[in-house]
Amino acid sequence: MKQGIHPNWHPNAQVTCSCGNTFTVGSVQETLEVDICSKCHPFFTGEVRFVDRQGRVDKFLKKMQVAEAKKAAKAGKKTGKKAEKTTDESKSYKDILRQQQVELKKAEKAA
Repeated sequence: MKQGIHPNWHPNAQVTCSCGNTFTVGSVQETLEVDICSKCHPFFTGEVRFVDRQGRVDKFLKKMQVAEAKKAAKAGKKTGKKAEKTTDESKSYKDILRQQQVELKKAEKAA
């Protein structure tokens, strides 16, 4: 192996999560900052929580609506019928999760 080209290995690198949890791992950096860890991730905690930080899900859903509208317009041109326009009345992913949380809380109070 060549000498002097490899980064320094830190066997006790400190990882800090946005929830406040800290733990150590091996890394080439001395400190790491993460947004989600196993203590706060919804998959491990079992709670329903909105994780999408930059609107990725909503952006994807909008792209899908546009693609469906184009597909319907293309199909409408072939048959000679006008394509139906898609409306933006659908709920966002964030709204659906909020509604599910409210329903879960109501069920817990009722039980």
